[in-house]
Amino acid sequence: MSSFNKVILLGNLTRDPEHRVTANGNQVCKLGIAVSERYTTQGGEHREETTFVDVDAWGRQAETIHKYFSKGRQILIEGRLRLDEWESPQGERRSKLKVVLDRFSFVNDGQGSGSTTSPQPQPVPESTSTTVQQSPQPQNTAQETAETPPAEADGDDDVPF
Repeated sequence: MSSFNKVILLGNLTRDPEHRVTANGNQVCKLGIAVSERYTTQGGEHREETTFVDVDAWGRQAETIHKYFSKGRQILIEGRLRLDEWESPQGERRSKLKVVLDRFSFVNDGQGSGSTTSPQPQPVPESTSTTVQQSPQPQNTAQETAETPPAEADGDDDVPF
């Protein structure tokens, strides 16, 4: 039986990204995003439902996100779901779904329209590694190379974001 694990989300950062380097030298950036859905009930009442999602980015993408994103900034992410399980200090089994980032895109949203403060304009990088999957888990790089074209090949190097 085949399976498919893909998540695409567009939302605003709920906090500044937390960047660190692991003991073996891998860069990781933890961020939270809020994804809102607006709908109208059968009674005609307008409602908004917000889902909060934790995201882990690895490698060069972690560094780029930490450098150019801050609380309130909008981001488009593509990744996969991962279930984290642990035991609390009280001995209870805990679990949480999070997203492991595969790619991300800058979104021109007026620099943080969801933020309560007005962030300063930030420089945009000349190029990002948004098409390269960065992950500490071993990957089949031959298959990835065949499926993912190089960043230069897509003709987006003149796009300002």
